[in-house]
Amino acid sequence: MTTAVRLTADKDTGVAVVTLDRPERLNAIDLAMRDELRECWRQLRFDDSVRAVVLTGAGERAFSTGLDRDADVPQPNSPYMADDPLLHVGPKSNDLWKPVIAAVRGMACGGAFYLLGESDFLTADTTASFFDPHTTYGMVSAYESVLMAQRMPYGEAARMMLMGTAERIGARRAYDIGLVSELTEPGGALAAAVACATVLAGYPVEGVQGTVRALWAVKEAARAQAYAQAPHLISLGNLPAERQAELFAARKSGGHRTR
Repeated sequence: MTTAVRLTADKDTGVAVVTLDRPERLNAIDLAMRDELRECWRQLRFDDSVRAVVLTGAGERAFSTGLDRDADVPQPNSPYMADDPLLHVGPKSNDLWKPVIAAVRGMACGGAFYLLGESDFLTADTTASFFDPHTTYGMVSAYESVLMAQRMPYGEAARMMLMGTAERIGARRAYDIGLVSELTEPGGALAAAVACATVLAGYPVEGVQGTVRALWAVKEAARAQAYAQAPHLISLGNLPAERQAELFAARKSGGHRTR
């Protein structure tokens, strides 16, 4: 069986690297990859030899383009019970309190924000770009918007989520607004993230994990309140799947600007 998530660990440094490994699909997350990610976070919770984690995507074109549009996501026939397939795909959602650093190369968009939003900080190279296509295709960006609004200035988050595919935030802009903490030359984001993770893995475990938990606690109350609204907003605001598919099929490649 093909594995969509690669996990490698350096027992000497205490650093694990989790790689989204569907480069032919721009590392889009199907349900199998989602399940593998959740199992990966679980493994890392119980592996005391791993003290820091780096999350990245295979290939040069994308960190991840979010949920695979070919994924068959069954939904209950009720506006009160909407299932979000990626809601529990990130490390914090799986109770992993070891530091996670994301290394971004190429595109990161849409459902990728579930993973970036639950990483502790980001490195990126100059090829990185960030955008959210939801509104373009008649969908409400709910959970993704909440996570990004907690990572960057509100106006920047609002513009990115509302402008859809018309704009992308380039790597330099992402660094300037604080979404990215370190900017590297092409291909250098992973090494930069591993270098930071190696430092963290060398510190006393209790202090590091306690700090991760404390930092996350700052955001939990606001996030929980916002998440409570998300299913209703999605149910009310999303176009029917058939109309979304029509809009997606009519998309024009290259029709965006990068800020």
